[in-house]
Amino acid sequence: MSAPYLALQVLMMPKDSNGLPAPPLPGMNPNLPYLTIFGGVVLSYIDQAGAIGGRHEVAKAGGPLPILVTVAINRVEFKRPVHVGDVVRFLTRLVRMGRTSITMHVSVEAERGDQVLQVTEAEVVYVAIDLNSPDRHPVPLLPSR
Repeated sequence: MSAPYLALQVLMMPKDSNGLPAPPLPGMNPNLPYLTIFGGVVLSYIDQAGAIGGRHEVAKAGGPLPILVTVAINRVEFKRPVHVGDVVRFLTRLVRMGRTSITMHVSVEAERGDQVLQVTEAEVVYVAIDLNSPDRHPVPLLPSR
């Protein structure tokens, strides 16, 4: 199994929070509100990171950089909340590459102070499409051999 690919890294900001207070972090002022990030924001980043990781895997396998669209998010597991101020990394790993589709595992970790926490993981399926066709039909990820 290959090493995970760092597809995306984001500093979580207050605009992405759901407004619900989270428990104060060790060593932080307990009078300040600590907001958690809305799950839909994390899902959006998972989708983007999976596509970036998928393009990376196709290029690594010798194919041209594809235009990928999301077909399915098979599974998402939110393990811990993401807080405002966390530096969040989205690491991808190839699960399966088919003729026109690619399945990526996305692992999400949050750097919070001196800790790195596993916060979410997902499996996402993408299909390569032809942007020049009116119906955006699927195209092979790798050239025929």
